[in-house]
Amino acid sequence: MTTRTRRRAGVRLLVPAVALAAVLAGCTPEAGHLADQYENGTGDGYVSGDGRVVQPPASEREEPVAFAGTLDTGEHFDSADAVGKVVVVNFWYASCPPCREEAPDLEKLRVQFEGDDVVMLGVNVSDTADIALGFEKKFGVGYPSIIDAGDNAVQLAFAGGKLAPNSVPTTLILDREGRVAARISGLIESPSVVADIVDELLAEKA
Repeated sequence: MTTRTRRRAGVRLLVPAVALAAVLAGCTPEAGHLADQYENGTGDGYVSGDGRVVQPPASEREEPVAFAGTLDTGEHFDSADAVGKVVVVNFWYASCPPCREEAPDLEKLRVQFEGDDVVMLGVNVSDTADIALGFEKKFGVGYPSIIDAGDNAVQLAFAGGKLAPNSVPTTLILDREGRVAARISGLIESPSVVADIVDELLAEKA
């Protein structure tokens, strides 16, 4: 079987590989710099994205990814506690325009799967907890985020895989074993696609 891909036109922000490498290495100011360029309309440092959704077959999923961190609420999150559930992980930061645009859709997905074996989780790659909480209040986001700007530990945990985060935003969907089952690079333009993938993974046995 081959990897399934879905394309969504009009992704507004993709971080180039060099910029992403800098972020993963701990150069978090780079993320803010790129956001400033976008908001100023210069377009410098950007490449066009196609919004591709990559979903390999279950037989080709890589090993489970273990990660942990402190949430913006002050609580601790450990992926080990989510084994047996489907986890939707969204990498974002507050001044990222497409992150703001897709926030309501991500919240709708949280509500849609509330009560199911689904965990919605953000990973903020640049901001402090106060900024993240302010964003969540403004956009009505009802799930927490790991604050990853200090050591980039979560980004690094996923960096070695074939479906590593390659843009801001990126959304990864993990199966019940903690394996990356799908990656949405850039803005989520069709929440129904994400919902379909989650439903497929919920139907799988851990």
